[in-house]
Amino acid sequence: MNLIYNSEQYSVVEFGVDNGQEALRFGGYEIMDKPGKREIYIGGSWAEAFRKNVADLIASEPSIEEVDAFLGNYDAVMSQPVVFH
Repeated sequence: MNLIYNSEQYSVVEFGVDNGQEALRFGGYEIMDKPGKREIYIGGSWAEAFRKNVADLIASEPSIEEVDAFLGNYDAVMSQPVVFH
């Protein structure tokens, strides 16, 4: 597990590939909307597509605002509340 992005708005944690678990066959990502206190975990082929889209975004040398705008595309599907233990 690696924290790969962290801003005031979002954080993204990457989970490595684990061929023994179907959900991590392509790795996985947890995207957290900090102000909204909600998150989503994406795995499988959706994680593979996310990885490609992030690589394309990084190639354009985006600003933090542009990365946050990209991650904002996932706001509509973030339904899991963030719970701190």
